[in-house]
Amino acid sequence: MKVIDIIKNREKTIFSFELLPPLKGNDAGRIYNTIESLIEFDPKYINITTHRDEVEFKEMADGSIVKRTVRKRPGTVAIAASIQYKYGIPVVPHILCGGFTKSETEHVLIDLNFLGIENILALRGDSIKSQHVFKPEADGHSNANELVQQISDLKQGKYLEHDLKNNTPLDFCVGVAGYPEKHFEAPNIEQDMEYLKQKVDTGAEYIVTQMFFDNRFFYDFVKRCRDIGITVPIIPGIKPINLKNQLTVLPKIFNIDLPAELVAELAKCKNNDDAKIVGTEWAIHQSKDLIENGVPSLHIYTYGISDNIKEIVKAVF
Repeated sequence: MKVIDIIKNREKTIFSFELLPPLKGNDAGRIYNTIESLIEFDPKYINITTHRDEVEFKEMADGSIVKRTVRKRPGTVAIAASIQYKYGIPVVPHILCGGFTKSETEHVLIDLNFLGIENILALRGDSIKSQHVFKPEADGHSNANELVQQISDLKQGKYLEHDLKNNTPLDFCVGVAGYPEKHFEAPNIEQDMEYLKQKVDTGAEYIVTQMFFDNRFFYDFVKRCRDIGITVPIIPGIKPINLKNQLTVLPKIFNIDLPAELVAELAKCKNNDDAKIVGTEWAIHQSKDLIENGVPSLHIYTYGISDNIKEIVKAVF
């Protein structure tokens, strides 16, 4: 079932969550354990992240430096398919611009279609660590709008090889990301909103937001979207704090602000256990307020940790 249909047919606020594929060399046991700990709360769909290749430099015994390319979390398509067929829950694999060519993207989308997966989240993705700015592959997409356009073309049966015959349209429901506090590369909030509207106008059917910790950012973001004519559902993304060092790590990595009250409570924490309690309580407070204000769904970033997610969902739903 498509995410947009799930949202339209809901009777109340629903929830979804996001999982990381297993690290290379690991099995899917941890993934399944996380799902099974939350399945009683009726998650309506599950997102599966995609990770591009990473470049590493290793010093050899003779002092030489060897460059190697690795993908630490392969298997997004396979784990997504296994979840959908094992649990009967729709999955939403992430499709990235970064690290992939247009041809590779087309092949992945064909595979997903063969597997009966109807939903995808289209993202630009991050640059590799050695790059200060995002650089697409030689025949890749520069931004998510271009990626959404390729997917929209496939929905009309337009493949990269124009001489194909009897083309089968690939009918995906496409979600995209939105940034309540502005994408860090956008020159200003107005331009960032224009980029988002382009993605929606090109074919995106819903928006899921970057994490935020002050709901006022979300409500302001929704208003800005509606003011410029974006009418698709907007789903808030919630990230419970699990570790004390996330007080400084999250703002740095994701370019977000933490409310003064949350910062003060985290500063009192003596260890990670204390920080997890504070983070869980804050996420519950955020979620209840969002539901009271009529959000269609809550999307929870788990990063493979399920015990506090269960506590949040149990308190909220």
